[in-house]
Amino acid sequence: MRLLSAVLIGLFVWCAALPVSAQVQRTERIAAELVPMSQWAAPGSTAIVAVRQDIEPGWHTYWRNPGDSGGPTELDWTLPGGVEAGDIVWPLPERQRLQSLMNYGYSDQVYLPVPIEIPADAAPGSVLPLSVDALFMVCSDEMCVPDELTLTLDLRVDDGEAPLDRAHGAAISRILETAPRPGDLTARVTRQGETVLLSVTGDALTDEGLSDVYFFPFEGGVIDHPADQPGERGPDGLSLTLTAGRAILTGGLSGPMAGVLSTSEGAWEIIAEVGEPLAGTSGEGALAEGAKPTGVGVFLQAALFALVGGLILNLMPCVFPILAMKAASLSASAHEPGEARRDGLAFLAGVLTTFLILAVALIGLRAAGQAVGWGFQLQSPGVIAGLALLMLAVGLNLSGVFGVGMAAQGLAEGGAGGRLSRLPGGAGAFFTGVLAVVVAAPCTAPFMAFALGAALVMPAPMAVSVFLMLGLGLALPYVAVSLSPGLLKRFPRPGPWMDRLKGVLAFPMYGAALWLVWVFARQAGAESLALLMAGALMLALGLFLWGWRQTARAEGRGGMVSSVAAVLSIVAAVGFAGAGASLARAPDAVGTPGSEGSTLSSTPWSPEAVQAARAEGRVVFVNFTADWCVTCKVNERAALASERVRSAVETTGAVYMVADWTLRDDAIAAELERHGRSGVPLYLVYSPGSDAPRILPQLLTPGLVAEALNDAA
Repeated sequence: MRLLSAVLIGLFVWCAALPVSAQVQRTERIAAELVPMSQWAAPGSTAIVAVRQDIEPGWHTYWRNPGDSGGPTELDWTLPGGVEAGDIVWPLPERQRLQSLMNYGYSDQVYLPVPIEIPADAAPGSVLPLSVDALFMVCSDEMCVPDELTLTLDLRVDDGEAPLDRAHGAAISRILETAPRPGDLTARVTRQGETVLLSVTGDALTDEGLSDVYFFPFEGGVIDHPADQPGERGPDGLSLTLTAGRAILTGGLSGPMAGVLSTSEGAWEIIAEVGEPLAGTSGEGALAEGAKPTGVGVFLQAALFALVGGLILNLMPCVFPILAMKAASLSASAHEPGEARRDGLAFLAGVLTTFLILAVALIGLRAAGQAVGWGFQLQSPGVIAGLALLMLAVGLNLSGVFGVGMAAQGLAEGGAGGRLSRLPGGAGAFFTGVLAVVVAAPCTAPFMAFALGAALVMPAPMAVSVFLMLGLGLALPYVAVSLSPGLLKRFPRPGPWMDRLKGVLAFPMYGAALWLVWVFARQAGAESLALLMAGALMLALGLFLWGWRQTARAEGRGGMVSSVAAVLSIVAAVGFAGAGASLARAPDAVGTPGSEGSTLSSTPWSPEAVQAARAEGRVVFVNFTADWCVTCKVNERAALASERVRSAVETTGAVYMVADWTLRDDAIAAELERHGRSGVPLYLVYSPGSDAPRILPQLLTPGLVAEALNDAA
């Protein structure tokens, strides 16, 4: 009995030492409560309580400056007489990149400490009821929800120094120890055109191993949050080059710039006065770069998105012609498992090899300072002319006009159609893989934008790996079927129907050739188009003569005259196409081809035009497009040309701008990169008073565009 009494008394004393608080308040996205750092508060002291947030996976809340979107946590206190609450002691935020945006905030779990002034006349043994209405802006990658919760805490008053609260005291204490605070640093900010130089001196910044330096401004709009912050070390400190934000570009640098300077050695609040750069903050080499989306987690996400994007790429319009060739190849080898496996692996090798070449070329050009992105090769009229002739040649091959690698006994083995309609064996499958990547370049499938945008800021080995995952996704369906005997058995056995099928499948290739000729005409003009058409005629003649030669040789007859005539015709075709490409007009003479797919009245895009329209309070809708981008053209005809979108533009008074990337344009390439993209399409909707645009999906519907315009207005 004595033991039981002692235990009960001990439990009573232990419970009395704990403050009594309300239960945790919850929504679907966040759970929050008001918790103390210490077990009680002494009269006349400063107690620390904290708003504790448990945030669901995939959601986040925000720092005092949320960055490009969102809003900070706001607290509205209800306190007893004489009790006063101070400002939030903000922990160092995370950098949360979302496509072209950079936000500052918190995920998982965070404590926001707040100092509470306890009046000196508070009676020991009393309880102070604290209540706060907390407004959390809780966001995911797709939506934001303002969650408002009322949190309460009964804080006990007692004499003496209180020990830390058992549940939360240590965590809150760590936040207070590591939170940014003013330090012995001197800072200066200097405008240099469209950038500002932040120079900071202090003993804490002289360590040669200092890295991960980043400046978090307290106010939004003073810098471009997503932009890199390159810096230099000096004997007395460091300097960072920051891209100026809209507030400075429009209003100038009129006053101090305050914020947090975060480094690998700690974080400090600074106030940078306007003036000349401080001496001793440069000249000793570049700072180690801060965090970029190059970590293992982001790499794995980009690789997964690339794989899914490659799979979806098989459903995009630009790849339909190659699906025809793949279907013909599968039909031919379906009942020969060994050949099917060989063709599947050869097709995969062709796809991966071509993606590797494109990745190395793209990364190399960007490293050399060229503003290029996905589909860069299609901005060259010469490449478009060559692809048009290649598609024509493939169509003629499928139609049986000529054969590649045909043996002399080909006629006897299977008739003119059997061997003349496709490339032989593994070489043909490899070439089909190469061609699949070449014609896939005009398309950007969902998930590809993030993957390619992230890849282009990763180290080269990671970037190449992401491109190869995209190729694996493109080739995977064909390879899976070729390696599955059960699926192959479902294909009908070879027969005369295959020749008819191949003849039909030639027409998508002719359609692709015609489309490329149209793109060439848009890029190069009428005179160049005439030369390309002459080249196409000579190529068709040359390949017809070559097929005539093949038939003659298979029948045991000579074919010297037809051979010479075929070679001369093909050489003439290449000459005509090359001459047409060399006469291509300069980009400024091409017009605005990107706008013709839509009935909307458009103006050419430029950063200055966007800024001028937004200064007038107008909604701005920007269409980044190109004539060689099939997805762009489908969107323009299916969505942007609709009456619903036209009506929404008129109703909202929106300005519709077209950024045409059919030919190379470094300004457009830079803007795409700024929004985390490496190619078109890209659709931006700017709302009046909002710095960050809304990015629309890559596949549009009339309702989606109209809703975005109405929301922006």
